[in-house]
Amino acid sequence: MTDLTPLRQIIRDRAHVDETTALAALQTDAPITDEVRNRAVARATGYVEAIRTAGDPALMEAFLAEYGLSTEEGVALMCLAEALLRVPDDETIDALIEDKIVPSAWGEHLGKSSSSLVNASTWALMLTGRVLNDEGDGVGAVLRGAIRRLGEPVIRLAVEQAIKEMGHQFVLGRTIKEAVERGRDATKKGYTFSYDMLGEAALTAEKASSFFHAYADAIDALAPHCKGDIRTNPGVSIKLSALHPRYERAQQSRVLSELTARTLLLAQRAKQHGMGLNIDAEEADRLDLSLDVIERVLTDPSLASWDGFGIVVQAYGKRAGPVLDWLHALAEKLDRKIMVRLVKGAYWDSEIKLAQVEGHPGFPVYTRKAATDVSYISCAAKLLSMTDRIFPQFATHNAHTMAAILEMAGNSRAFEFQRLHGMGEALHDRVLATEGVQSRIYAPVGAHSDLLAYLVRRLLENGANSSFVNQIVDTDVPAAKVAADPFDDLANAAPTSIARPEAIFPGRVNSQGWDLTDEAALAKIEAAREPYHAATWTAAPLIAAMPKGGEAMTIRNPFYTDDVVGMVTLASEEDTEAALNAATPWGAPVAARAATLRKAADLYEAHFGELFALLAREAGKTLPDAIAELREAVDFLRYYADEAERLGDAPARGVITCISPWNFPLAIFTGQLSAALAAGNAVLAK
Repeated sequence: MTDLTPLRQIIRDRAHVDETTALAALQTDAPITDEVRNRAVARATGYVEAIRTAGDPALMEAFLAEYGLSTEEGVALMCLAEALLRVPDDETIDALIEDKIVPSAWGEHLGKSSSSLVNASTWALMLTGRVLNDEGDGVGAVLRGAIRRLGEPVIRLAVEQAIKEMGHQFVLGRTIKEAVERGRDATKKGYTFSYDMLGEAALTAEKASSFFHAYADAIDALAPHCKGDIRTNPGVSIKLSALHPRYERAQQSRVLSELTARTLLLAQRAKQHGMGLNIDAEEADRLDLSLDVIERVLTDPSLASWDGFGIVVQAYGKRAGPVLDWLHALAEKLDRKIMVRLVKGAYWDSEIKLAQVEGHPGFPVYTRKAATDVSYISCAAKLLSMTDRIFPQFATHNAHTMAAILEMAGNSRAFEFQRLHGMGEALHDRVLATEGVQSRIYAPVGAHSDLLAYLVRRLLENGANSSFVNQIVDTDVPAAKVAADPFDDLANAAPTSIARPEAIFPGRVNSQGWDLTDEAALAKIEAAREPYHAATWTAAPLIAAMPKGGEAMTIRNPFYTDDVVGMVTLASEEDTEAALNAATPWGAPVAARAATLRKAADLYEAHFGELFALLAREAGKTLPDAIAELREAVDFLRYYADEAERLGDAPARGVITCISPWNFPLAIFTGQLSAALAAGNAVLAK
């Protein structure tokens, strides 16, 4: 029996590692020869040229070529699509449409697309923008104003319909029945499907139950269409976040009990009908917990002899390679075969921003597109060496990626390609027809109201001007460039311009954060807090005289009142008078004041264990709240130190009294007094 613990530790150690180190380790595990790389470029260039010669791109490829995220109009449409159905009233919808449609230069796009539908949409948007534009005077302006008032409901309906049509290209059907019907033509061409019930993370138990039943009903509805084996039958993709409202590390024991049970029921149902069930990958902070759930589900004896359990792995994550090693070892340990769908990843923007905002020690994903492409190909090579236990499913719309996989696979066809519904059709049609490799379509199913978050992710993934889907129909980009080798691109790439989490503020160090999904970080916090679990503190007036002292108070833990946190001696009236009389502005030079505040910030961070324990026991703070409190206090100290130096040696105001509220005993207390001290004032703090 294989011990999986060391492999899990490698995964955890790779979470925030430098991306050069992560890529080097991955390429050592799965080297790609120069010969394979050269053949992949030649094959991919041929695909691009053939697709362009055919001259029949899919609608979304044509749309993104014209309205990519490098255009103001493309960004405006994405914002409109993301926001439109969340707006509660017609008046705001009209204002939103006017805000996004009027300023854009739609006329510049008229007639330029290879798609007549895209050109028709451009014409409608251009006319809408002109009608909504009230600029100018005279009779023309009056007439435009009248048309606008009379036509607002029509314009609203037209724009809503245009956005729905855009979404329709990504969603196969509102129900499984409708999706199967719409997919018949693709099935006749040789495609099979993996259906995904649209919707984001469940926030309530009721919503989680609704998703569970939607998945279960989808499995049952597809049962009559399962007439072959796992590889040719349709399948279902599920999101663990949809099945549990508290799918997070802080609720680990509850998740492993409740979420495991629900996932197992769906897996048993899929096994009964002979279909595949894939666990979709989600945000990086859920990866470790998802592996716990996957291991417990897959270990259940009821799933023995079923090869349809699938896991999605994101190649943009630095942990992708070790995760593949762990999955192979798990399948080997259980004497099972599993499926692994390799994707590039759909949450890049939010992963980068979250790591920066939370002050994490690094990024969980690669920061350059070429690095993700190299990671994907290296992970694909690793998967192709694991086909004794893993059936690889390569989800990509990139000609070079597909060409590289075909070159590495040689004559083997023990894998399949996958594409999103509405994307990469021309490329997959060609490979399906000429290479004898099965292709599966990932097909979202659901109402338009559930589409928005999914749609925006797809637009962000494929709308950038560096995206293959965007470039494939852009004949201004040479075919050889579209099919370029990412290994060469990475070698020639400039260093990333994305600021590391500690450096997001110019000239000021960001406050240190802690990744509460990282087992090592949690262990470090617990070790630092442990000496203070039962400690007691004393607090008394600290003044420029011997304090007289007043009433003494016992401070208890608000959650567990038998826990005495410490004693406080209140200031007497004499103490207050003594403090007022002794207060003198801080005459140190501004540089010295700033240095003192920065040193205080460093000391706050160094003593995080004691502060976290005290914030929990005295103020009832949860760990995320305690971290936020400490980081805010540190940010105040460093920010005001910078501001003091920027303003220079201005005269002090005098004596400042700071009285902070009880609910932020460290952050607001520190913020008030540090601002006053930075400016050279005397400070009385209560």
